[in-house]
Order: sequence, then structure tokens, then C-alpha cells
Amino acid sequence: MRELTVGANDAGQRLDKFLTKTLWGMPPALMYRLIRQKKIKVNRRRAEGGQMLAEGDTLQLFIADSFFEGGERRGNDTELARVRPNLDIVYEDENILLLNKRPGVLVHDDADGQNDTLLLHAKAYLFQKGVYDPAAEQSFAPALCNRIDRNTGGVVILAKNAAALREMNGKIRDGEVSKFYLCAVHGVLRKKSDTLLGWLKKNAATNTVKIYDAADKPRDAKRIATRYRVLAEKNGDSLLEVELLTGRTHQIRAQFAYIGHPLLGDGKYGVNRDDRRRGYKFQALYAYRLRFDFADKSGTLGYLCGREFKLPENAVWFVSDFM
Repeated sequence: MRELTVGANDAGQRLDKFLTKTLWGMPPALMYRLIRQKKIKVNRRRAEGGQMLAEGDTLQLFIADSFFEGGERRGNDTELARVRPNLDIVYEDENILLLNKRPGVLVHDDADGQNDTLLLHAKAYLFQKGVYDPAAEQSFAPALCNRIDRNTGGVVILAKNAAALREMNGKIRDGEVSKFYLCAVHGVLRKKSDTLLGWLKKNAATNTVKIYDAADKPRDAKRIATRYRVLAEKNGDSLLEVELLTGRTHQIRAQFAYIGHPLLGDGKYGVNRDDRRRGYKFQALYAYRLRFDFADKSGTLGYLCGREFKLPENAVWFVSDFM
């Protein structure tokens, strides 16, 4: 029998979710059967998969030792000690890190098994700083709250603890985190500011999206809205500030290509052969500004309400082409 104590980072989640992350390789069907058979208990009482765990709860697990072996957080102290963190830290406090991800850097492990990621470097930084100990955690690991494409740069949010992760994810989901991008597009836009509306459908097989007007949209297409203003024009190209009013896959890239102004350097939704000769190895898109517009200031992250974080212009590699 093993007994686990629920810590602060494990509290506030369902028992079945906690077990899925804590027990290595246990099939869900077996987990629920063991709960029904009272071989998994909470505070020495019969448990339910959906019950919420509180800090200080104890779990009694009458299961094979093999399910406690392996896992992402076990045995990776050596790797986290070995990595030399390469991070551009925009902001840090006890709950979050804001990191400037450079174009070409992966945020998470990918399907090809590449694991030299921004998340790995962030975990190594926190481990070496002494604020993250994988061996002391049952189910939690520091996690990114937003993602940016590999070849797009910009600010990403990392939560250091479970409370911050839950709250920030909720704020993003509820539209209380405003995201602003700089991008460079082909052509001169007729309207110097506007809100683009449309519908987007993702093709998972090709990792692309297609934009539709309301009249011809498929049933499963998602509504999108993108606000922009022109900052500068030079040599027939335009520098824009873009605010995402909805956050869909490739939304900015696909929507500007749809209106006839593809991003410089974007080979997926434009033709970037000539752009590459000009030095545009990546699409000219950078998430350069975040603003926290929380409706409720009472939570773990309430102190961030009203704050804005902005990268300096020289951090965005293509801006100098318009100066």
C-alpha cells in the first residue's frame, strides 16, 4: 500500500485527473475499476473519480508498485541540472514567468521527438533556482498557458504553480488577457484601421486553416475577429499592430492572406521565395504585447490586473525594415 498526501499544487482537481498524471501507465478503465473496488481511497474512505481533492487529503493506493515508476517528473533531475537555461525573461514573480520566445524555438516537444524546447529550459531554470522540485510534486509541473507557432516569436506565459495555471487559463479562456502582435504584410491596406471578421476551419491533416465569409462557411467553422491598425508603410509593404479578438490556429496569417495581404516570409499562406532573398526566414509576426484586463481581482493573479508588458521595438526583428 502506498499513501500520498495532496499538496498545494495537487489540490483543486478531480481525483481521476490527479491519478492520470500521477500513476504511470495505468489504463483509465483499470483506474476506475480500482476506485469502485475501494483499492483507491481518499482519507481512508470510499472515493469517487470526480471528487475534488483538497490540500492535506491522503490517498491510500492498494496497487502494484510498477504504476509508481517512470513518468515525466520522476528521474529527470539529472536532465534539468544538465540543461543550461537559455531564456529571455520579460517578467517574473512568485506565480508566473513571461518569456520572449524567439522564432524557430519550439515551445513543447513535437511529433518528431525534438525536446530542446522553451518549456524544458524554463523547467531547468526553475529547478536550478530551487523553486521547482520534480521529486516533491505528485502531479504538477510548470506549464505554458499560451502557445506560439515555432516560427513565430513573442511573449508566452508560464505558470509556476497549479493555482496560477488554473487561474491564468481561465482568464485567457474568458477573454481577459489581451494579445497584441506586430506583423509585416505585402501591400498597402486601403483602410488604415479595421476589424476583420470571418470564419475559420482547420485541416488537421495538412496543419492549415481556410477562411470563409459568413455566406459560404461550413457548419463546423469557427468565428474569428482580428483588429488591426497600420503603423508604417514602406516600399509597398505595411507594418501593422494586430489585436486578436479571438484566438484560432494561424488566425492572423490566414486572415490577412485571405484579404490579399499575406505576411512577409509566410510560405504556408503566401509565396515567400522573394521574401527569403530579403532575409525573411520566418513569417514576420511577433506577439509583442500583453495586457491583463481581469474582471475579478480577488484571485491568485489579481495583482496583475491592469498591467501591460511590452517588448522593446528592437526585440522584433523585422520592425527596423520600416524605420
